[in-house]
Amino acid sequence: MDNTVQFTLKFRPNRDSPWKWARDQFSLGDGSLYYQPAIFSEHELPHFFADTSSMFEIQQLSAETPKTQLWSLTAPVQAASGDQSGNSTHILGLPTNFTRFFALVRLWSPWLAPRHGQKKFSIDKDAIMVAFLRHDGMHVVALAVSGVDDVMSTFIHDKHGNVVVQARNDGEAEGVTRVIVAVANSFDVANGAVMYQARRTVMSFAQASGELQAEMDALEKSDIKPQWLEGWSDGLAYCTWNGLGQDLTEDKIFDALASLKKNDIIVSNLIIDDNWQSLDNEGQNQNFRGMTDFEANKKGFPNGMKSTIEKIREENPNMQHIAVWHALLGYWGAISPNGQLAEDYKTVKVNGPNWTCIDPDDIDRWYTDFYNFLQFCGIDSVKTDAQFMLDQLQSAKDRRRMIRSYQDAWSIANLRYLGARAISCMSQTPQILFHSQLPTNKPQLCVRNSDDFFPEIESSHPWHVFCNAANSHFSRHCNVLPDWDMFQTSHAWAHFHAAARCVSGGPIYITDTPGKHDVPLIRQMTAKTPRGNTVILRPPHVGKSSNPYTAYDEEKLLKIDTYVGMAKTGTGILGIFNVSQHPLTEIVLLDDFPGTEEGEYVIRSHVGERTSKPSTRKDGKAIITESLGIKGYDILSAYAVRRYPRDGNEIAVANLGLLGKMSGAAAVVNTIISVEKNGRLKVWTSLKALGIYGLWISDLASRSIETDLMGLMFGKPIPLDCVRKSDTDPNVLEIDLESAWKESDQKAGWSNEVAVEIFIQ
Repeated sequence: MDNTVQFTLKFRPNRDSPWKWARDQFSLGDGSLYYQPAIFSEHELPHFFADTSSMFEIQQLSAETPKTQLWSLTAPVQAASGDQSGNSTHILGLPTNFTRFFALVRLWSPWLAPRHGQKKFSIDKDAIMVAFLRHDGMHVVALAVSGVDDVMSTFIHDKHGNVVVQARNDGEAEGVTRVIVAVANSFDVANGAVMYQARRTVMSFAQASGELQAEMDALEKSDIKPQWLEGWSDGLAYCTWNGLGQDLTEDKIFDALASLKKNDIIVSNLIIDDNWQSLDNEGQNQNFRGMTDFEANKKGFPNGMKSTIEKIREENPNMQHIAVWHALLGYWGAISPNGQLAEDYKTVKVNGPNWTCIDPDDIDRWYTDFYNFLQFCGIDSVKTDAQFMLDQLQSAKDRRRMIRSYQDAWSIANLRYLGARAISCMSQTPQILFHSQLPTNKPQLCVRNSDDFFPEIESSHPWHVFCNAANSHFSRHCNVLPDWDMFQTSHAWAHFHAAARCVSGGPIYITDTPGKHDVPLIRQMTAKTPRGNTVILRPPHVGKSSNPYTAYDEEKLLKIDTYVGMAKTGTGILGIFNVSQHPLTEIVLLDDFPGTEEGEYVIRSHVGERTSKPSTRKDGKAIITESLGIKGYDILSAYAVRRYPRDGNEIAVANLGLLGKMSGAAAVVNTIISVEKNGRLKVWTSLKALGIYGLWISDLASRSIETDLMGLMFGKPIPLDCVRKSDTDPNVLEIDLESAWKESDQKAGWSNEVAVEIFIQ
């Protein structure tokens, strides 16, 4: 049944102008309204997929999400024979009555990327997830599950538009391909349902195989301890990759850190990227070079890695964590057959790429010794790259022996020796996504969320942000912190990338060339604590694209949403990006902000530095027009308004967090607003760091700062010269906490939080 209505709009800039068709002025197609049924109705699976293969065993399940139908489908996969994997294809069916689809495909072996289409299902690469928006407004999401036994499952299509499941079995016995399908009245609900069920499936297998217990044992023996606010992913990091290149030396690292310090850029974490290791075949392509030893190469690090790390920490006392890069198999060419490692550990020649690898029988000992060496050097974290190399193994025997054993050895080693401080990179292969990243039995892992930042490829930059926002629909349900990769602050797209990282919910790390820094931009992304450490203001919820069905080439603004605080009464954050090659204008409503379902809000623009009048979703007053040029962006934040009686009237306030920060709303740890016995309104706020604290007060424009307001920080009066009304909005109070901290000459106590009290007469 088609419940959609097509529409277009006429508009005019003012009363004296003629009416114009929006589609003619902005090259937009007609809009669509989808009318969902008033009552959620249940149907059999054929209502959503026609002609499903009889080879599938179909079981209807109870979903963890409300008003959701959920099915598990399983079908046999032929056993492997010798080095040849077993394969099968089964038709899931023809998706019925749909108008748009969204898929996450394997861009190539290490990475996922979005694909979109209309009317007929067709994708250019294998997919792990497909979603369909139907004409009746319902959403159908199908997930191909891998990482259980030795089976990898993905989706393809046939010439009729059927969704087809293809599976590869590396096991010696007949395997099972698994598909989960959910139907709900929203994409987020249906997507959550399939991911929750996949986690149950994967963790049940891990428990039965003993892998779950092994990781729990490693966790008990680890040095993971609670950290006060600042963690491995909450400090500004510097990565050597693009900034210093592959010809890496300790002197280049020293110079880069000195350049940052000279510009008062205090980084908390350092990532020493590729080419620090001892390798064979000097001068050849990296894919033909193997790791020879744990120690760093003598040319770039003549006194050894321990000496380098000691000097870094001595010259940079605020440096909290130092990571080094390595490939999961050692290096891009795995292990050198002629090096010290090949003498000390059992190795195996693999079938496919011509690699010498540590034998799975010895991989636990190899990782134990490797990470003990890193600890000895003062290194407490890693970026483990090229994990997709496991998927490049061609022999079923090699895949069966190595894919899970390598993942488990690495997971256990980084838990036990590095406290889970690790970045998993090039690891968006199905077997790793489901086996290592979906289970929730260990601390959250930092995982690269898309292909790289390519500074020299102009067209890559808007796509990079769009791709990450789409991929987050999957990664947000994994036990991971999505990492949107490093970027350079002196780059033409720097502000665009910076805004995207600030709403991503993930880490932020830069890779500037020494001396080329945009210091004001870095200040917008970060804040300093009373201890002098630099922290990023990371929203606790992963940022994702607001509409998964909007394609990259649709000439629409990309909206990335997240929020801080409570689910329905928190602070909604909306990053808006023009990923097209033309200026675009769109209307933004309060409904677009997550976490704002209840109550009254003011909306503030980071770029425009203006604050709207209070509005609710019901009154429809919160309408904002966003016009963005090429490379244009903005971050809008919706702050909850609280009203209190005052002499027969009322006063309304909203806590704006740290102003001038892209994600300043995330600086707020807690807010308590109360009316004291003497009638004063007290606003108590705990912040993660120092900066310009903002408070919207409904009648501030008519008040005197000197006589009507008083502020305390850590219980001491805030100097009057640190307090003012905003130049862009007279109802916004600005308090310079950083200057007040310096003037008070206080010293940081046990807490990194900044306690501020504002009293309003």
